[in-house]
Amino acid sequence: MTLVRWNPWQEFNTMQRQINRLFDEDTLPSAFVERGFSRVPAAELKETEDAIHLKLELPGIEAKDLDLQVTQNAVYLSGERKSEAKTEDKGVIKSEFHYGKFQRVIPLSVRIQNTNVTAEYKDGILNLTLPKAEEEKNKVVKVNLASAG
Repeated sequence: MTLVRWNPWQEFNTMQRQINRLFDEDTLPSAFVERGFSRVPAAELKETEDAIHLKLELPGIEAKDLDLQVTQNAVYLSGERKSEAKTEDKGVIKSEFHYGKFQRVIPLSVRIQNTNVTAEYKDGILNLTLPKAEEEKNKVVKVNLASAG
């Protein structure tokens, strides 16, 4: 008989992998999607000296089905991807599209001028230009060095 040392951390690692597998997007049952647990739009955030550029992927959603609100600290987006009602006499339809309502709040790392936001929506891509507040642009602080002694 071989004596094996018990490692409690190995048990935690195994449990973590099982939890990750449980919530993996590809293994979610379609019942979750049908109940309205649809995916949130993918986002891409780029910060420049003067602005934050936010790009959101919203394929198959019309602009009239989107609600976009911008505060000085966050972007709030909600909407709905509506399914097309089709009836067929013969055949089986299998769809991997995700329909339903979604919402997403994207916190911003700096304050912005939410009254000067520009938006462009084309081909299912929403591009937002969020200009930084003046106090955020000029956030350079002069530090005085006093000699010790």
